[in-house]
Amino acid sequence: MAPVFAHGQLRLYLLSLLESGPKHGYELITALSDRFGGTYRPSPGTVYPRLARLEEEGLVQRVDEERKSTYALTEAGYAELDARRAELSHLEEGIAESVRERAAQVREDVRGSMRGLRADLAAAAQQARASAVPHQSGMAPDDPRLASHVRYMDAEAMISRFRDEIRADLRRADAGGKVEQLTLDTLRTVLDSALTAVRGTLR
Repeated sequence: MAPVFAHGQLRLYLLSLLESGPKHGYELITALSDRFGGTYRPSPGTVYPRLARLEEEGLVQRVDEERKSTYALTEAGYAELDARRAELSHLEEGIAESVRERAAQVREDVRGSMRGLRADLAAAAQQARASAVPHQSGMAPDDPRLASHVRYMDAEAMISRFRDEIRADLRRADAGGKVEQLTLDTLRTVLDSALTAVRGTLR
């Protein structure tokens, strides 16, 4: 996948994010991640050196507050931003296209994962059919209804395990304010795809 920002573009975009007011470095990273719908999140090693460079150039002022540093535009920073409005508009168009491309790649990756999951489930079902020998009153061990019921119980257990695990993960993410739109879109794609695939096996 192509780089998100060309040379110098991240520097300009950081200036634009500071136009609305002073921000901590983490806030800038989060704002960038939100702008890309969670498909891109720059590392601190990418953002902080550029902030330091902007400070050296007099475009950004850093204010240290306890263990955090706040960054704000200087007059020179505002002037730089005003002079490059056209370039910034073009950059926003490029970001929108990049978000679409990355979202499409995520969807394709999800579909690939679903294909693998279906194969794993098919293998597990085959193994269960080969090894299942429980007995229910009134049913012979080789009764198709008994085999069906065993598979039904296995399916119920899988669904319960998935529900419990994903709920726990979502609760943890929500506690940190990190449930993003990409998470919701991915979950919807996965569940819709799984529902269609499973229904296709039910005759």
